[in-house]
Amino acid sequence: MNPIPDPSATDDHLPAPHRFPCAQCGAALEYAPGTEVLRCSHCGHENRIVAAAAPIVEQDFRQTLQLLATTATTRDNVAIHCDSCGASYSFDGTVHSGLCPFCGAPAVAKTEQHRQLQPQALLPFQIGRDQARTAFHQWLGKLWFAPSKLKDYARNDASLSGMYVPYWTYDADTTTSYQGERGDDYQVQETYIAIEDGRKVERTRTVTKTRWTPAAGRVSRFFDDVLVLASQSLPRAVTEQLEPWDLANLTPYQEAYLSGFRSEMYQVELDQGFERAREIMAPTIRHDIERDIGGDHQRILAADTRYGDIRFKHVLLPIWMSAFRFREKIYRFVVNGRSGEVQGERPYSRWKIAFVVLLAAALIGGGVAAWQHYGKAVEVRSDRIDSQYRLR
Repeated sequence: MNPIPDPSATDDHLPAPHRFPCAQCGAALEYAPGTEVLRCSHCGHENRIVAAAAPIVEQDFRQTLQLLATTATTRDNVAIHCDSCGASYSFDGTVHSGLCPFCGAPAVAKTEQHRQLQPQALLPFQIGRDQARTAFHQWLGKLWFAPSKLKDYARNDASLSGMYVPYWTYDADTTTSYQGERGDDYQVQETYIAIEDGRKVERTRTVTKTRWTPAAGRVSRFFDDVLVLASQSLPRAVTEQLEPWDLANLTPYQEAYLSGFRSEMYQVELDQGFERAREIMAPTIRHDIERDIGGDHQRILAADTRYGDIRFKHVLLPIWMSAFRFREKIYRFVVNGRSGEVQGERPYSRWKIAFVVLLAAALIGGGVAAWQHYGKAVEVRSDRIDSQYRLR
């Protein structure tokens, strides 16, 4: 049986990453995206990250929940906490305040208590800050109705923060028993009365009808690496658009990859994450049932899904983020740190929309006027031709 992470054996989920001093100048080394090295930004010295020998082990879901329920809260942990959006994340141990990368509000260090699980794997950053900024600007350039202030912010003030965001992945063997109905289409000929030339006439047409018969059965499916966001600081609708992630390239967790980046602590608990995983699995299970019922149409009246051998991983995925405040509302933008995919919330410029509406109205009005003028010209010309014809 695979070992279960003991929360009592880990002081907290993610302590502030250890400092990795440069052997030449003493400055802090930072992970260089797209490489396997820590690099000094002052002298350029590099340290290679030694690949972890231990494999990535998926943990038993139910046993871990039991362990968490009987484990006392771990000792205090210092974390950066934002009172505005509720984000909680670790940072360099020397930093105790700053702007929250999730919403742009001031955030300060607070002492908190955690009973959290250690991450087992992560995807290191592949896209650097400059590449992420270029992708961000290109994405903004396609937003026609974005306020000018937003594009000015992107050009002049936008600072992208690199953040490792927590996720759960779940594996499960599912078996679903169902009851439903199968609908098979068939055609019949029927007559009807139509009115033609003021008279009633009898006509025939082909009508499709459906014959319903009871159906019951069982379907099974194995789900592998169902991905669930474990953060409440980012909008799920935005982060899900960053998918797919290359989870096949997950590497065992090492703090060296976090050096120079922030990392958020998970806020969605393990059992809460599985509820979301069930929602993600549901459409696939429904499709399996409909295919098993067969026919032209299907009705599912009842379904009972059993989840066996549930396993999970706690992983960290890399995201570049920026937050923009406009009219007292926060808009967040994220860049996939592996693929460069950009997604985000966006404000709309009322003036630009109003201008386009007025311009469209003017063009439509001008088109109507031109058409009317053309129609009148054709009508006058037709009258002249008719007059000439009559004179002849």
